[in-house]
Amino acid sequence: MPLRAGRSEYPPVRETPSPFPSSAVGRVRAVELRVAKLKDGAKVPTRAHDGDAGVDLHACEAAHLGPGERWSVGTGVAVEILDGHAGLVLPRSGLARDHGIALVNSPGLIDSGYRGEVRVLLLNTDPAETFRIAPGDRIAQLVIVPIAPAEPVEVEALTESARGDGGFGSSGR
Repeated sequence: MPLRAGRSEYPPVRETPSPFPSSAVGRVRAVELRVAKLKDGAKVPTRAHDGDAGVDLHACEAAHLGPGERWSVGTGVAVEILDGHAGLVLPRSGLARDHGIALVNSPGLIDSGYRGEVRVLLLNTDPAETFRIAPGDRIAQLVIVPIAPAEPVEVEALTESARGDGGFGSSGR
């Protein structure tokens, strides 16, 4: 389809049944995620199970992370995220549980205008073991979310709230 003034034109999205009662939400709209392989051996992101919120991102290169080390691991793919949406790169719980692998900047944010390679910033929190990554390994997950762009407006004072200025940890245990 033709492009118009920097905006991608997508075909209509496919509707899928919502897991919520129709009176609560209605239907969930699937959003097309265009993926381009940038390197040989790159894998298109995959969904492990129907209904999963995210798709798995796969390493396109080998890496090893010693205890306390961080590494930027390439996926070999670029994505085109629909205007009005963003991609969140999130850790895989199994890697965290079994190997102490976390994401340095979790969640990583992919804006709709970014067209470069998706890279994942991994951190090995294990105090003793080196973690090895092989091409094709699932290293993170990508969730596409709708966004509401913020328009900052300077004001003299903010409206009162029940929480007020209570910050991190202010609600107790």
